[in-house]
Amino acid sequence: MRLHIIARGKIGRSPEAELVQRYVKRIQWPLAITELPDRGGTVPPPVQGSRTVMLDELGKQMTSIDIAQALGRWRDDGVRETRFLIGAADGFDDAEREGADLLIAFGKATWPHLMARAMLAEQLYRATSILAGHPYHREG
Repeated sequence: MRLHIIARGKIGRSPEAELVQRYVKRIQWPLAITELPDRGGTVPPPVQGSRTVMLDELGKQMTSIDIAQALGRWRDDGVRETRFLIGAADGFDDAEREGADLLIAFGKATWPHLMARAMLAEQLYRATSILAGHPYHREG
């Protein structure tokens, strides 16, 4: 299954970009990143059989194991791509949220979208490591 991060805002050359790349290089699953301007631009259409996850303040707070289990379940069900959408400063509206298969939040705090991208990359690395039985993740 391919992972696809679709994010508003250009990350450019920044400490956040370096952090994202650090984790992206470690992910063994196919992965694509699409950057869109803060306003405008078109979100790529989903491929048939994909899942859409939005990072959203109204989303469910999930543990790393919860995220890994969701990805593992979708992979095992034959999902071809899981898309992770990160919005601009104003986030997503209700209509956009309704189109998502899952809304997740990284806690109750507000995070800049560049930090959210780095946190997502780390969680995707952690989730795929958990699914591979790698000792990167330590519970307890």
